Amino acid sequence: MKRLTLATVFCFSFVLLFLNVFLNIEHQYIAFGKSENSSNSTITIPTTISKEAQNAFINITTQMPEFVNPGSDDLKGWGELNKQISAMSIAQSQSLVDNFKPNITSTKLGDVNVLDIKPKNWMDNGKVLVYVHGGGYTILGANSTLNNSVPMANATGLRVISVDYSLAPSSKWNEITSEVVSVIKALKEKGISLENIAMYGDSAGGGLVASSVLKMRDEGIGIPVALVLWSPWTDVSGDGDTHSTLKNSDPFIPEPVLKNMGGAYANISDQKNPYVSPVYGNFSKGFSPTLIQVGTKEILLSDSIRLYQALDQAGIPVKLDVYEGMPHVFQTTLYKTPESTLAISKTVEFLKRYLKD
Repeated sequence: MKRLTLATVFCFSFVLLFLNVFLNIEHQYIAFGKSENSSNSTITIPTTISKEAQNAFINITTQMPEFVNPGSDDLKGWGELNKQISAMSIAQSQSLVDNFKPNITSTKLGDVNVLDIKPKNWMDNGKVLVYVHGGGYTILGANSTLNNSVPMANATGLRVISVDYSLAPSSKWNEITSEVVSVIKALKEKGISLENIAMYGDSAGGGLVASSVLKMRDEGIGIPVALVLWSPWTDVSGDGDTHSTLKNSDPFIPEPVLKNMGGAYANISDQKNPYVSPVYGNFSKGFSPTLIQVGTKEILLSDSIRLYQALDQAGIPVKLDVYEGMPHVFQTTLYKTPESTLAISKTVEFLKRYLKD
């Protein structure tokens, strides 16, 4: 069996949209849920999901190569993997950008590199959607996740600011959250009120959105008008129940990967700090209305459930939108299936509700 690097694991989530839409490849999905230290060999295909999603899973479960998992402090290893995946994803997203024809500008906000993405025929309504990408805190960037940010700009009609935050293990959680906060502060300084700013993130980006909002609140900056979290990683310590019970169910995130990425992002002694793992936050002091979307096959299902309960118990407007049989960030990994289409439409509706004209 061919051995692939960890980069390929996370590349899948971001290039699948491109492959489906622009190369017209029907359900040619490549899944990477098997590691050198894992006995996981098969993924059960639910009969309760759409036929389109079932067909996708059939292809997923027939292509399960092994991968190499860098150690938490392997600076060189993570750097090499990030270069590989970023180069591949940038090249493959070009046709997507050509199709949607957004206006993309590289700039800085708060001394942080960002991409300012305006959809085709954009009309300035003063609203901004800040995107924080996934990649386990260790790989990917704003340029290499255009196949997520550009479609969202197109679907919502909003200007999207994609944050190119520093990566672990070169940077740790305190530096990275400060970078995200500084982008919001810079937008405020440009005259954009928090009532006109929403944020969204997927996977590690979802956790980073939530932890950064806690930091903004505690520093007296204020909080965005709304948040959307897709499959958020909200407990870097890995204590959630489904980190054990579903560790062999999600084809996209093997448990050893999460452990090493978490260690790269934060030392064990820091992993339950709310600015690292927002599920441990005190939400009684206030938090943004939040939409959480997750699938029942996700190793991170507990992260979404626990965050929902914490927000709900604190009286924060929150919706937990759970999808039968769906894997990690299915909005893009199973793009164009009925489940993905529905989830994206709900995301758009939620944002419109709070980003009122």
